[in-house]
Amino acid sequence: MQTFYVQIKCQLGRTYETAQHLADLELHSEIYSTAGDYDLIVKYHVEDGVDVGHFVSRNVQTAPGVRDTYTLITYKAF
Repeated sequence: MQTFYVQIKCQLGRTYETAQHLADLELHSEIYSTAGDYDLIVKYHVEDGVDVGHFVSRNVQTAPGVRDTYTLITYKAF
């Protein structure tokens, strides 16, 4: 199992719409609204061998209201 986070910058006024769309896909572990450079952070778990870049481009970047993403891949939980 591979864990990664995607920070999402949304179009103005569309953060809640974007979050709801991602929640409806039921692919995430957790979704949070955030303050700062990005509006949302989403935690995902995928099976080993899944292409994270392809997963993000197909399932996150195509969501309505997404303007930019930043993916953080994790290695080990302590």
